[in-house]
Amino acid sequence: MIQETRITGDRIGVLIGKSGITKKALEERTKTSITIDSEEGSVDVSGEDAQSVLRTVDVVTAINRGFSPERAFDLLDDEDLLLDVIDLSHAAETPRQLDRLRGRIIGKDGSAREQIERLTQTQVSVFGKTIALIGLPEQIKTARAAIEMIIKGVPHETVFSFLEKKKRQSKEDMISYYY
Repeated sequence: MIQETRITGDRIGVLIGKSGITKKALEERTKTSITIDSEEGSVDVSGEDAQSVLRTVDVVTAINRGFSPERAFDLLDDEDLLLDVIDLSHAAETPRQLDRLRGRIIGKDGSAREQIERLTQTQVSVFGKTIALIGLPEQIKTARAAIEMIIKGVPHETVFSFLEKKKRQSKEDMISYYY
């Protein structure tokens, strides 16, 4: 099976890694073969196992959306983890509005992004016109809801209260599940 994806020029080096170490590690861990066309920005992933090929494409996409290879490789450690990408281009009409949105999602010194990550147990990458999330389905759903609230202009305090409530609810659900 062969799957093609794209990668931006400035992320090709990150995917390849120093002396090809990242690409090689990804190929070894997924038993796939990765061919990168630096000119076109295309990445072909091939392998015998469709699941491995698709997982490798997820890792390449995660790296392309700003995650470090280490964080993107988390997708290989747990088959339940998902990658979700939120496109901000619909929410901002000008580059200035896009910068403002990214700034609101990141927060002062990264505090809002860190808070979202901590309260939802996801990983968040703000890169270009996208927000990428790595996490379990329910965690991603909650993180996405929080990010969409921020995009709509909801105050951070309200968003974090929502996340705290969801976290408590999740703990209570977990406790009631076991008792």
